Amino acid sequence: MNRALIVSGSDKAMESIVGFLHNCGYTNLTSTASGTDARRLTDSIEYALVIINAPLSDEFGHELSIFLAENTSSGVILLCKADMVEDVSDKVVDYGVCVVPRPMNRAMLHQSIRLVEAVRSRMLGLKRENSKLMVKIDEMRLINRAKCALMQYLKLTEPEAHRYIEKQAMDTRSTRKEVALRILSAYEL
Repeated sequence: MNRALIVSGSDKAMESIVGFLHNCGYTNLTSTASGTDARRLTDSIEYALVIINAPLSDEFGHELSIFLAENTSSGVILLCKADMVEDVSDKVVDYGVCVVPRPMNRAMLHQSIRLVEAVRSRMLGLKRENSKLMVKIDEMRLINRAKCALMQYLKLTEPEAHRYIEKQAMDTRSTRKEVALRILSAYEL
């Protein structure tokens, strides 16, 4: 689902951005005028894209863009006056925020949206891969703890402990993690 949040202190600019996003295929749009409301909205809803039209009613907007880049997986585009782009970009570039000058060129905004979507897609893929690796690392730690318990209590060598866990997993048709949990429950208090 293409869900986007538009944060703009200007009603006219908000209408223009909403119309543009509809043409880009975004069907589920939410809009607000303040950074405080945007933070509250992003607490409970995951947006694919957030466009911030600076300045906002309660802050400039670069603080919000940094907050969203650090705390959500949304792609963030910050629109600001052309003479401020360099200064604003220096503040937010390290967080992965795309800064687009205003008045906006529709082609440039469209290209920026596509670029942010591509970067977000890649980032989400890396997050999924990272999660899988973290699960594997946790499993390896658990198995290593079980090996240590076997080495300590049954006086096995590391290869023998490894073989014991592997054999138990095959014999009981369970995973090495399940065998390790059984070993730890038997030897650790």
